[in-house]
Amino acid sequence: MHGFINLNKPLGLSSAQAVERVKKILRSSLRAEGEAIQPGLPRRSAPRNDIKIGHAGTLDPLASGVLVLALGEATKLVNYAQDAQKAYEFTATWGEARDTDDAEGAVVATSDKRPAQAEIEAILPQFTGEIMQAPPAFSAIKMGGKRAYAMARAGEAPEMQARPVRVDRLQVTGDRGQKDSHATSFFIECGKGTYIRSLARDMGQQLGVYGYVSMLRRVGVGKFGISDAISLDKLEEMVHKGDLGFLKPPQWVLDDILAFTLNEAEAGMLKRGQAIEKHPALASDQIVACVLGGTLIAVGRTDARFLKPERVFNL
Repeated sequence: MHGFINLNKPLGLSSAQAVERVKKILRSSLRAEGEAIQPGLPRRSAPRNDIKIGHAGTLDPLASGVLVLALGEATKLVNYAQDAQKAYEFTATWGEARDTDDAEGAVVATSDKRPAQAEIEAILPQFTGEIMQAPPAFSAIKMGGKRAYAMARAGEAPEMQARPVRVDRLQVTGDRGQKDSHATSFFIECGKGTYIRSLARDMGQQLGVYGYVSMLRRVGVGKFGISDAISLDKLEEMVHKGDLGFLKPPQWVLDDILAFTLNEAEAGMLKRGQAIEKHPALASDQIVACVLGGTLIAVGRTDARFLKPERVFNL
């Protein structure tokens, strides 16, 4: 199996646990297929069902929504999904700071003040565009070879350095930003590496009320939207029926990249890792999706004379 799955991750599962659930579902299908080919094959003698699978962007257990999974040869393209614009719906609860910046953490500070709608709207421009943001202490970022969350759980209080991130759109949704309200709902479109937990924390600090994320749902990763994301139950049902309609082809994430049609000789050279002569229509230093008969052969980059393969696919 090669391609992408747009999984609607439920609350309560980590991204790694979601990946393992999907592996289990797919392995059961492959095992059944192998036994159908060789009836009566003992379970431990069935063909080995190694499934290469990864995800494009972690979702915390308390977050739900779009989790893009890459299978087989599509794992070579996972960075294209990771770099895509993300969209989230989230709720910030005011009046408390928590050590994890979400509902899972312990309360570390409180405030009786609640922000008015006008106050919230007024600070949004400060959190839009290119901004500096310090990741949460409880995050998977490595510091000195250790995960920040492991250090935080051990009481080491890691110093999280602010770094630039991009917020393209941030707006209040609904009417939960009134003066006596304790929570406000938002919609955000942002770039890679933006932490919504940090955003809620920083907005709360700017408002002088403290804040944390009490609900987080990812509704988009590039072309992958929540409207066509598949649940684990639906995935299992489709796999059981032999329906692989949920699987997007590897080139699904390459729509923004120029596609270049190869001939048989050129395809053979790229598959062997060899460069080919650059077509005059191609610019220098250009990323190109190289295809033969609709099948992705390689992703390459041009220089002044040649098109050189950077990723080669066995599809």
